Amino acid sequence: RLKSPQTRPLLFIKNILTYNKEFPFDVQPVPLRKILAPGEEENLELEEEEDAAAGAGSTEAFPPRAPGTLLPRLPSEPGMTLLTIKIEKIGLKDAGQCIDPYMTISVKDLNGVDLNPVQDTPVATRKEDTYIHFSVDVEIQRHVEKLPKGAAIFFEFKHYKPKKRFTSTKCFAFMEMDEIKPGPIVIELYKKPTDFKRKKLQLLTKKPLYLHLHQTLHKDS
Repeated sequence: RLKSPQTRPLLFIKNILTYNKEFPFDVQPVPLRKILAPGEEENLELEEEEDAAAGAGSTEAFPPRAPGTLLPRLPSEPGMTLLTIKIEKIGLKDAGQCIDPYMTISVKDLNGVDLNPVQDTPVATRKEDTYIHFSVDVEIQRHVEKLPKGAAIFFEFKHYKPKKRFTSTKCFAFMEMDEIKPGPIVIELYKKPTDFKRKKLQLLTKKPLYLHLHQTLHKDS
């Protein structure tokens, strides 16, 4: 219901008085989080990543992300191999400043078309120096033998930007089919936007910072 004209000036003055950045707390309403579609966020971000200090200490002002969308392992088939990838940690120079960091995992063909359901990890478990630790298993939703030639597994690192009020992709990494081997693997990080066709790749940094994974192969003989 509309306020009467007599009350509007009072409300306006009250709003000015109550919203003061010098207060020990922010009286503004908590904004809803927005997750943008791939490529959409780049239209909003023309500048480089925000200053590392931006939003530091503001994490409690925003509602926590929902748990991840990780899927269970597929049923085994005779002679077929399933792949579990443990995302151990990612190295970033501003790791401690990332708010609600998580990974989106997808499997794409050479044209960037999804071959499997896309999965999100839960928010990372902890931050330590230049590392964000995930320690989470991702079950690839297709038998290795059924992945087409040229396919790749993508890992997009995402975090929440309180100033812009949306979740952004910071960088990405990928694994190609010839890299599927049991044991640990360390892969390079690339600048956004995510290039699913792998045509124009730019390293995120010259520093020795990578995505650390561990692969386990399950074969039903």
